[in-house]
Amino acid sequence: MFKLAHISDVHLGPLPDLSLRELASKRITGFVNWHRNRVRHLFPGTLDCLMKDIEKRDPDHLAITGDLVNLASSLEIEAVTEWLTEAGEPDEISVVPGNHDAYVPGAYEKSTHAWYPFMRGDDAPSGWVKKHACFPYMRVRGSVALIGCSTAVATPPFAASGYFGPRQARETVNLLRRAGEAGLFRIVMIHHPPIRGATSMHKRMIGIRRFAATISAGGAEMVLHGHTHLNSLYWLKGHAGPVPIIGIASASQGPGGSKPVAAYNLFSVDGEPGDWRLTRERYAINPDATGVVLAETTFF
Repeated sequence: MFKLAHISDVHLGPLPDLSLRELASKRITGFVNWHRNRVRHLFPGTLDCLMKDIEKRDPDHLAITGDLVNLASSLEIEAVTEWLTEAGEPDEISVVPGNHDAYVPGAYEKSTHAWYPFMRGDDAPSGWVKKHACFPYMRVRGSVALIGCSTAVATPPFAASGYFGPRQARETVNLLRRAGEAGLFRIVMIHHPPIRGATSMHKRMIGIRRFAATISAGGAEMVLHGHTHLNSLYWLKGHAGPVPIIGIASASQGPGGSKPVAAYNLFSVDGEPGDWRLTRERYAINPDATGVVLAETTFF
């Protein structure tokens, strides 16, 4: 049996002091939004509580589906690098970026460079190379293939959309087919929900039809995403049947907000091709944020 923990939208805080030059961009809108709204509900202590509970359950691997920072400043990217290093070894944690990790032009390159050890596919170069396309990547762990895709792009103010393009689609199909031929349980990681209507237009993923065709052509057993800060379950048509598309609340969301409290998914994968058994346990912060409780169990 393979056990995989899944968190998303870490939004590691607190927000560091930013220079006037850094604020002279889209960051100014995010900076105002943080101090007006997010700072009241996104708590580092909540994330610490969640991570301690994950450690206690000793999963084989941890998947993080984007938005590790808030405004993608250099100080935030460095802080996340330290946090990831403390969380575990790069071989034990797989990361894909979100729109906040590519908040302004140039941020995507800085974040993927800094976090490359946690995004490096098994066959990828040992060191980050600017011209090398990190995504999609594939990591094989036991009977599971983790396939990381990126929808992270810099967008104008008041937009948080993502993009899944033709090149990435073609290469993802090839990885999915290769993993399927090897008899592996295929898990696709992506930040934006690849489902129409899952989020508002200005936050949507561009390339939803392309992604659906990728899953249908290549085959997959599960897709994990973040972005909405919601605990959600959708389905897409797959090569051999419906594929669950699973989202999770922000890992830093404290009680009292409009979104669900911080949570993580713990998946148990067992069986073999044609007879896979998948169980999801969703654990969430309790109402007074002093611990974590089992909120839901789903058998697929």
